[in-house]
Amino acid sequence: MDLALTDEQRMIVDIVRRFVREEIVPLEDDLDPDADELPPEQLAKLVDKVKEMGLYGLDTPPEYGGPDINLVTRCLIAIECSQHRAGLYAPCYYAFGGARQAQLFEATDDQKNKYLYPMLEGKKRVFFGLSEPSGGSDPGRAIQTRAVRDGDDWVLNGTKLWISGADRADYGLLFARTGGPGRTGVTAFIVETQWPGFNVRRIVHTLRSAKYATEIQLEDLRVPHENILGEEGGGFAIANDRLSRQRVPYAAECLGVAIRAHEMAIEYSKIRETFGAPLSSRQGIQWMLVENEIDIRQARWLVMDGAAKADRGEPFRTESAIAKLVASEAAGRVVDRSMQIHGGLGVAKDLPLERWYRELRIRRVGEGPSEVQKHVIARDILGASLR
Repeated sequence: MDLALTDEQRMIVDIVRRFVREEIVPLEDDLDPDADELPPEQLAKLVDKVKEMGLYGLDTPPEYGGPDINLVTRCLIAIECSQHRAGLYAPCYYAFGGARQAQLFEATDDQKNKYLYPMLEGKKRVFFGLSEPSGGSDPGRAIQTRAVRDGDDWVLNGTKLWISGADRADYGLLFARTGGPGRTGVTAFIVETQWPGFNVRRIVHTLRSAKYATEIQLEDLRVPHENILGEEGGGFAIANDRLSRQRVPYAAECLGVAIRAHEMAIEYSKIRETFGAPLSSRQGIQWMLVENEIDIRQARWLVMDGAAKADRGEPFRTESAIAKLVASEAAGRVVDRSMQIHGGLGVAKDLPLERWYRELRIRRVGEGPSEVQKHVIARDILGASLR
């Protein structure tokens, strides 16, 4: 695998890097350190600039108006977009748009007209309702929310937990059990949040800045049969496809934060003096920087390997799991060392390090925890018979 960028990729990286440094970072001087949204007028100006760059609508296929880029280039963009205070969970404050629920590209024409296109145009917000109190790491077996057919409708009852954005969404993809135990008994439904029986509440703040997670309670929620996404019993395949593909740019975002934290640590070590000499002259500090460099280079290789395999049309589930596992854990170590090098300043909200530290801890759980990634990898290298 050749990590050298093409001329087009180099141009895209330069453009996005300049956009982050000149347009995004200066805005954060006037924002709360935990902010993850911009005023609508500010965001609109940024979106216009991204559209001029030809990069609006990341993860949206070209035939639906997105940029014509492969997954490797998408990861390069993710690395750059995450290199600011809010960049881990609000890269460039969503100025690059994107298709949050890529499964909807496989929807029926009527579903696309009603749900997909308004989402792409920014007119509707959407959530992804998979995890439940019984567990989210093995959704094929853990889902207890039930959907029972009643004429032309399905009646849903159950609870979803740790769902981002459901309190502000217009609709979402919600997974419920329509059949027996196991993966083939789960179906995906498109559910509108204003329907009777859909109840949502915010959960108190987690380590993640600004955003609330939510809990959804479904009480005899009636969903039209026509709002099934895909086939009845095909919900797990829909969810699994999303998780596998999204783990690669998800890992790249972790990598971007690590790169910026490492740069900050290098810069600070050169100007901070102790006992008459800069920190950079101390062997203990040098070794911490070396360990940062190794973590970053290793993670970069694995992220790009997963993206390159996907672009070649080869199976990449193992590579996706490895990239997510290694990048999320390596980035946490890099930020931790960088905070240590900064001393007291490292834990102050004047710098983004403390926010990255908190949010990277969540990345070891989100999109499948580290232990689940290891299980996925073990199944692939030992055989699917491993349970």
